Amino acid sequence: MSPEKPRPRARRCGIEFEEERAWVGFYKRVGRDPAIAAEVMAQLEADVDMKRTHLALYLCCKESLRVHKARQARNKRIGQFVRGLGQALLVRPMLGLRTRLRHGGDIAVECLPDTRKEPALQQVRRLGQDAEFAAAQASFEQQGSSTVAVTTTADASAIPKAPAAAA
Repeated sequence: MSPEKPRPRARRCGIEFEEERAWVGFYKRVGRDPAIAAEVMAQLEADVDMKRTHLALYLCCKESLRVHKARQARNKRIGQFVRGLGQALLVRPMLGLRTRLRHGGDIAVECLPDTRKEPALQQVRRLGQDAEFAAAQASFEQQGSSTVAVTTTADASAIPKAPAAAA
């Protein structure tokens, strides 16, 4: 036989051909789907002869499961990083802002003008020192006190006296 000519294959029956196609399909799918890899691996571990016959498939399944596990661990690390980044960039500044605003209200109240320094009181003091205003206030107070005395006596006379006790 010359090395250039392919050797003739033995004819297989339909069942063996389909069986071989199924095993070839498993070789293709176990790399993409870890669920299939786990199922094929469980079947191969259950039957030692099948495992020996399809050792390459068994090893492909193990590799597929290992890669899937590594991918899940990597995705978990990335997820933790993104959550931490979100916490650092969004949540913590918002909580700090809320705390500052809560205390900021107290600061704003302290920044308001003092109630003891009411402008009307200052104006009254200034007017009290003015001579004309002091004279007008004194005459007003005299009129007010005489009116109060007259009102008090008028009120006393307006009260009806109790009738004598009826015997």
